[in-house]
Amino acid sequence: MKAALFSTCKYHGPSVAGGWPVTGRVYSHEAALESFQSSLEQFRLADELGFDWVSTAEHHFAPFSLTPNPMIMAGAISQVVKRAKIALLGADIPILNPVRVAEEFAMLDMMTNGRVVAGMLRGTPNEYVTYNINPAESRGRFEEAMALIKKCWTETEPFGWQGRYYQYRTVSIWPRVVQKPHPKIYMSGSSPESGEFAARNKVSLGFAVTNVPLAKKAADHFREQARVHGWEPEPDDIIYRVGIHVGETDDQALHDYEEAQKAAPGMRLTMANRSLEQSIANTGYYGRDADAQRNRLMPRSLQERIDVGQILLGSPDTVVKQLEYIKRELDCGVVDLTVAHQMGDKTLRSIELMGEKVLPRIANW
Repeated sequence: MKAALFSTCKYHGPSVAGGWPVTGRVYSHEAALESFQSSLEQFRLADELGFDWVSTAEHHFAPFSLTPNPMIMAGAISQVVKRAKIALLGADIPILNPVRVAEEFAMLDMMTNGRVVAGMLRGTPNEYVTYNINPAESRGRFEEAMALIKKCWTETEPFGWQGRYYQYRTVSIWPRVVQKPHPKIYMSGSSPESGEFAARNKVSLGFAVTNVPLAKKAADHFREQARVHGWEPEPDDIIYRVGIHVGETDDQALHDYEEAQKAAPGMRLTMANRSLEQSIANTGYYGRDADAQRNRLMPRSLQERIDVGQILLGSPDTVVKQLEYIKRELDCGVVDLTVAHQMGDKTLRSIELMGEKVLPRIANW
């Protein structure tokens, strides 16, 4: 099993109450700079300790994440991470210019000599407000954009594109991608439609903001559909993102976590956009009704979150056992580990314990 270290580059200033978008009145340049420096230091350490990947993502208008352009963040990461793959999980392609996305991924693949992993996501509901895109067009834009990006990477002669959502007279990107035919692509797979699309197009899946029982249903459906289309996904075709804090002992890890929660209570990513969440939520299969899904993903106790694989917490031995559960249920090849950010040296020590005492034990799974 491969391990990735994920950072949203969360703002290190005081917590902000209220809905999305978040006011900039409390913004501090010093706190933001510290946030970037802290994330880059965590990535550098993860690379030195043998993590297989590091990963970043795209979000907008909130201190949850200071990476509205993950391509820029990935460029900065490439200067401190010299060995691990750099995964962008991902670019929210329905709200972006897909040709520009193809060019930026190709540039990063060239700069890293083929170490880029290309996550392509639809984004959270509030993202569509960011650039004034109709959320009802989300799936159609996503599917067309992905097809166009892949053609940009693989077609060596100039070509035109006349689609429903995107039109270009001529396209011929430079630089070209290093990986052939193109970087490995991942997309979010929590809905049946996503799993079926990925299976038809031989695209890999990632799961985040979910739990193991729900992800297992989705992963099983994806594998069934892939067989229908004549191929068998490998473990590395499944990524599972999970929060983590490793302590010297179980008690120390729990104490650290509780103190961090008091100091900086969590903030929901989509926050107050209930109408937008509902407008693009599917109903039925996997419990995609927005309210039902939210209730499933917010267990009442920390122990419940651990039991359903939403968080890894404890000593190295305990975390290995928790990872065994995730591997057994999902047969995923990559775990994308989200560390608690505002814990200073304790965060760095958690990464060290993961690299020194956990990764060697899961490497051959």
